[in-house]
Amino acid sequence: MQGRIVKFHDDLKVGVIETPDGRKYRFKPNQVVNPNGRFVGYDVDFVRPRPGGKAKDIILLTGSIFQVFADPRNGGSRFPSRRVI
Repeated sequence: MQGRIVKFHDDLKVGVIETPDGRKYRFKPNQVVNPNGRFVGYDVDFVRPRPGGKAKDIILLTGSIFQVFADPRNGGSRFPSRRVI
């Protein structure tokens, strides 16, 4: 599904995604695949939750596709870089 993050409460660590049809889904920041420190205002793609559940596998639709696959533990890509000789 696609939507836009319309709210995020830093104290509660919970946000709200609103879809074009007006439905709203809650999410936790650990469900964002490519966090960048900010949430509100970003368009996202996510897996719709089951009834009563939270959105998951949320991808911020910003930056390059390579940022989605970056490994946040080392600040780089999960994929080994090619070495140019």
